Amino acid sequence: MLILSRKTGEAIVIGEEIEIRVVSVKGDQVKLGIDAPKHVDIYRREIVDEIQEENKHATIFSGDLAKLVKKSQNP
Repeated sequence: MLILSRKTGEAIVIGEEIEIRVVSVKGDQVKLGIDAPKHVDIYRREIVDEIQEENKHATIFSGDLAKLVKKSQNP
């Protein structure tokens, strides 16, 4: 992990198309401005983690598949 120090108004550039600028710092909150092409998806980490967790739970089957298949065949 690369760790950089930036002040308000300063930026970093990722590749040739993405710029992240420190807009403001108040207490323990930092506001960032991100300039990137529209085809680049940008998500907050906690949202990505939440989606991954939901997807993980959606794939877990808590039952006996054979019983479920038999039950659906014999209503």
